[in-house]
Formats: sequence, structure tokens, C-alpha cells
Amino acid sequence: MAPAATLSGSTEPASAPVPTKQLAAAGIAANTVEQNEAVLREIRCLAADLVQQFNGGHPGTAMGAASIGMALWGSVMRFNPADGTWADRDRFVLSAGHACLLQYIYLHLTGYKAWTMDMLKRYHSTDFETSLAAGHPEIDPENGIEVTTGPLGQGIANAVGLAMGSKHMAAHYNKPGLEIVANTVWCFTGDGCIAEGVGVEALSLAGHLGLDNLVLVYDCNKITVDGNIDSYASEDHPAKLKSMGWNVLQVENGSTDVVAIVNALEQAKNLRNGKPTCVQITTIIGYGSKKQDTNPVHGAALGDEDVKHVKRTFGYAEEQKFHLSKQAYDTFASAKTKGDQLQARWNATFAEYTKAFPELARQFQQRNTHGDCDELVGGLPKEWTQMLPAKSELPSGAMPTRKASGIVVQALAPRFPQFMVGSADLLDSTFVSWKDMVEFQSPNKPQLGGSFAGRQIRYGIREHAMAAIANGLAGYSSHGFVPVISTFFMFFLYAAPAIRMSALQKLRLIGIATHDSIGIGEDGPTHQPVGLASFFRAVPNVQFMRPADAEEVMGAWTLALKANKTPSILSLSRHALPLLPGSDREAVRRGGYIVHTAEAGADATPLTLVATGSEVSVAIEAANILASGELQQSYTVKVVSMPCMTLFDAQPAEYRHSVIPPTQLSVAVEAWASLPWPRYTAASLSMHTFGHSGPQQQLFEMFGFHPTNIAAKIHQHAQSLTRDGTLVLPRIGEFAELLLGYAKGH
Repeated sequence: MAPAATLSGSTEPASAPVPTKQLAAAGIAANTVEQNEAVLREIRCLAADLVQQFNGGHPGTAMGAASIGMALWGSVMRFNPADGTWADRDRFVLSAGHACLLQYIYLHLTGYKAWTMDMLKRYHSTDFETSLAAGHPEIDPENGIEVTTGPLGQGIANAVGLAMGSKHMAAHYNKPGLEIVANTVWCFTGDGCIAEGVGVEALSLAGHLGLDNLVLVYDCNKITVDGNIDSYASEDHPAKLKSMGWNVLQVENGSTDVVAIVNALEQAKNLRNGKPTCVQITTIIGYGSKKQDTNPVHGAALGDEDVKHVKRTFGYAEEQKFHLSKQAYDTFASAKTKGDQLQARWNATFAEYTKAFPELARQFQQRNTHGDCDELVGGLPKEWTQMLPAKSELPSGAMPTRKASGIVVQALAPRFPQFMVGSADLLDSTFVSWKDMVEFQSPNKPQLGGSFAGRQIRYGIREHAMAAIANGLAGYSSHGFVPVISTFFMFFLYAAPAIRMSALQKLRLIGIATHDSIGIGEDGPTHQPVGLASFFRAVPNVQFMRPADAEEVMGAWTLALKANKTPSILSLSRHALPLLPGSDREAVRRGGYIVHTAEAGADATPLTLVATGSEVSVAIEAANILASGELQQSYTVKVVSMPCMTLFDAQPAEYRHSVIPPTQLSVAVEAWASLPWPRYTAASLSMHTFGHSGPQQQLFEMFGFHPTNIAAKIHQHAQSLTRDGTLVLPRIGEFAELLLGYAKGH
């Protein structure tokens, strides 16, 4: 009998250990300890071969933690290899994404159809078209990969999001005697993940929320790329986690004692005491290699000689490659049968549930359908498309676009349980609240007035984790959740690494980014985003939108909700903006459109001004000045609102040229960096410094964004291009910065 794992952070006694003879019932075949160790040796040799084949990859953790994989896939986890999207499966997140080979090997051994030995051999190959064996796991629920992990620590936050999703689903749908959501979320992490700030942020929130359906499997090998973690950290991780509200179990000899790992993981799964549980397992990285327990084995092939050494050490022929014995396959053969039985049992329960609660069952099925669903638009019942107020119903007075966004939240969030909405400590500033909302909080903390059925998430000051947790919610199922996150636009810089992962995984996430310009002067330049939009505009598959008024906000929200496979960032103003007569929510889908025309006489010089967000109304005022003739020259000016550059880029050339004619002088007006504008215009009025502290209106004037100054600068530029009464368009590459150096004192 293996010793019981040591438990800290709990007031409950440790559960009794599972006798070795019962392991067969738990999923690992009726092997002896020696037989299981023989299988582990084969898996380690296979990992060494697979990395060596293309001389790239990460062999160390796959070898050192092979025993953890055996315990998880061979015994403890609930899954069905024949149906990777079964609604109540356990969810496994490999936060230590560099150890993906460990996951791939066990998906092969447990019988996932796509994970053949031939597929394993494509690990780090040049087969870019058909290989599933990426250098880090890529999202593929059908074949056993829940979310993509890579940047360390984000996987922990993804797992927290998945655990929150399960807790919410259970609270919303489970009925006494008919529990259709009862799964566990497993997160495999290494030393690097819990060193990253995002990992610590997520661990802290998970402890506060009491997510006792979450188990963190900590492979404690103490080795990183540069060496031993003792060189940079001295934390007592069990004590640290305990202080955050976690249970902690510890297993020594983790590279060899499979029985002890199974016991600890089973104990963790059943320890539903209102706290998440960490199982800290001490392993030896690269177990069996000459380089074991050193940093070179972490992320580089062992070398031919060391691979031979591993095989000699484990008693296998040096020349035998990519080999798994019948004993190895037999050890995991029960996974398919066990999975079929578990799912059949769940199907029977769900059939009873459907009879008793047909409407809830229909909704649950919709939310857990994998892939497209004809009954839904943007993952929601179709009626939402008729619930946004028409332009005639919007407030006629000026209002901040952040407040206009709140109109959408209040219209939709109360009616659709898919919405999981939250803020990084800025709930009142980002307008993501609604009447009678309930917070997502542990029922063990009744003083907070929330429950796991709640849908308003207080993320706290954890912007990076907020976005990464939202990715877990978005990845729970195709139509399960619409995660909405919010903070000041400047602090989306903290969230940016996770938004990038949303885009890479094609996950729908909606970011409400308020206070988006120098117009929040009282908060100072630290809070004023000048260059940040350039990043989000450049990231593939991010829908970055900066609406000019409440009507464009309606269009931006519509696009964000319909973009099932794309994260959207709505960049919104704090200061009030007028409702523009020419704004059109339907036109927002084209990315850019003519919002205003200021006509002058037949001999007027044609100009095009292109602006975004809060600068559109300013550009319209400037256009009217230019058309009035008060600058000794009259201009006919089209003003283009361009809420989304990527959507505009996707339009046919004929349309783009009709909006911004290449035969006319065009000037951009945006109080951000000018970086993207040479792609569209011949000149811009943009920011070239950080902002300043002061009242909003005065700052716009100080930096040159007053309509009178804009008109004067454009007129001056047009005059500089005029030869013998004819305006000569600049050549390609001759982009003009019309406010260069324009600030206080200039």
C-alpha cells in the first residue's frame, strides 16, 4: 500500500489511500508495480526517440512526469476517447505547454482516433498541413486538446476559467438527483507557470472563489531553461497556496511511485471542501538521461548517444525506435470501455433530465453543441438581434461611448445566461453592470451576496488573468459562454498576451476598453493610450473597433457578438460624443464609410478626412470650416469614419477607393500614434508624445485637435502641395505628419 499523500490547507483529514489491488478498478490495468514501471520505461524511451527524430522539442518533462500522465489518463480522469466533446468530460489543461509530448503520447495510448503512432512521429516535423503534434498543444477538443497553451502561466488561468464555467453550468442546470455537470478540471503545471504573474493572479482568484472542482497538478522538478529555480526563488509554494485558500497535497518520488500519485489525485478529486487543491509532485526531469535533473534536458534533444544510454539504462535495444509493447497498450485499453460506460451513464441521466426539464435540457444542449448551430446567431438565440435599440431610440444628446455600450449590456445580459461579464475593479466605469445582476461568488461566502449561478465576475486588479480566464470560459464549448471583460484601454496592455491567445485559438471574447484617449486628462499620461491601438490592429484575427457614437457602438457590439471565432476589442470614450446624423450601424461592418460630406462650390478642392472614435465629430467640425471658405480657399470635404481597419481592409478595392479616393488628398485625424495611417492616407494629425494631465477639452486643444487648428493645418498642407493653382498629390512614401512636435509651448 502506498503512503497517504500529505495534506495541508484543509481542516479535513486526508482520505484513506487506495490499495494497489484496486488500481485496476480505477483505470490502470491489473499490472503489478513492476509492470507499470516497465510501461513507463517504454514511454520515456519513446519520448526520447520522438524528440531526437527531428532534433527539436522538450523531452525532459515527458520523461520525468510520465508517471503523472499514467495516473491521470490511466486511472483518475473521466473522458471518452470516442467522443472528445462529451459535455461532462473532465477537462485537462497542460499549462506547461512545452510538455505537450506527454499529452500526445497518452492521447495515443488511450485511443483517440487521430492520435496514431504515425501522428506522434510528426512531432516537430515539417508536415505543416496535417500534423496535430505541434511544438505546443493547439486547441482541438475533438482530439483531446481543450485549449492552446504556450506562454507560461496562462494555462492556469484557462483552467480557472473552465472550472468557473463548470461551476456556473452546474449551478444553473443541475437538479436534485439529476446532476448533469459533475466534472473535474485538471491543470498540469510546472515551476515556470506558477512563477509567472498571470499564474499567481489566477491561483489567487481560484482560491477566493473556492473552485473545488479544480485540481492543480504541480510537476515540481525545480528546473527551468536557465537552471535550478533556487537561483531566483525561495517561496514555500505549499504555504503560499494555503494562504490563498488552497488545499495542498504532496507526493515525493513522483517519477516512480505511480500508486502514490493515483492516491493523491483521487483524494484531490474527491476533496470537495470549498477549496481548490494542488497536488505537488516531486519529479526528476529527463529521468533516465545522463542529463537528468539538469536544465539542458528541458528543451533540447538528448543527442543520439544519450538516447542510446536511456535505452541501455532501461534494458531496451538501442536500435529499437518508436516502440510500445502490447503490455503498454493493454495498460490503457480499458480507457475506451470506461469512457463509453461513463458517457452511457451520463446519457441515461440526461434522458431523465430532458423529460423533467425539457426547456433547460434544450438550452443545455445548445450551449454544449460543438461547432455550428443553425438555431443560434453568434452563439445566442436569434431574437437578440432585435433587442438593440434603433438609432431613433438612442439618446439624442451627447454621451460617452462607454455608456452607450452599457445600453447593450443592459439589453442583453439579463436575458441570456451565456453572458459572463466582468471587470478588473472598474465595474462602474466600464458600464458592464445591469439591474438585479448576481455576482459569481462562492456560496460559502454568503456575506458577498453571490453564487456560482451569478454572471458578474469581480476579477479584481488582475487584467492578464481576467483575459486568460475569459479564454477558458470561451473554450468551454462552442456556444457555452459569451465572456465580456472590461478595464481602461491602457490596461488592456496588461491583458494583451491573453488577447493574442484568444485570436490564435479563434475564441470569441469581447473586451470593453474604456477611457481610450488623451481625453481622460485628469488621470494623467499614465492612463492615456497613445501607441496601444497599433498593437491590437496588427494582431491577426483581432477585431479592434473604435466607434464614433452610440449608433456605431450598436454596430460594433453586433459584429462582436456575431464573430464566433474572433476576439473583439471595443475602444470607448469616457467623454461625451454627439450622435452623428450620418452614423450607421450597418455600415460599421464595412470597417469604414462616409459619415459626412461638407459641400462647397464647383471649383472647390476635394479632400477626404478619415477619423476614428472621438475624433470623428471633431473632423466633421473641421470639414465644415474647410468647406465654409473662411480660410481663403474652399474645399469639398468627405469625412470617413473608420471604426475597424481590418474590416475595411477586407472590402473590395472598388469600395475602398470609393470611400478614400486615391485621386484626392486624404488626411487622417486620430489622437493616437500615426503608425497605421500611411496605409490609408497621405497625411495625418496624430500624437507624437505621451499625453498630459489636465481637463479633456484643454488637452485636445493643447495637442492640436481643436477643429479650427485641424482645418488650418490641413489647409496649410494643401497649400504647400499646390502648384500653379493645382493641388499635386504627394508621391507614395511622402507621408506628412501635420502635428509633428505639436504640444504645449509649440
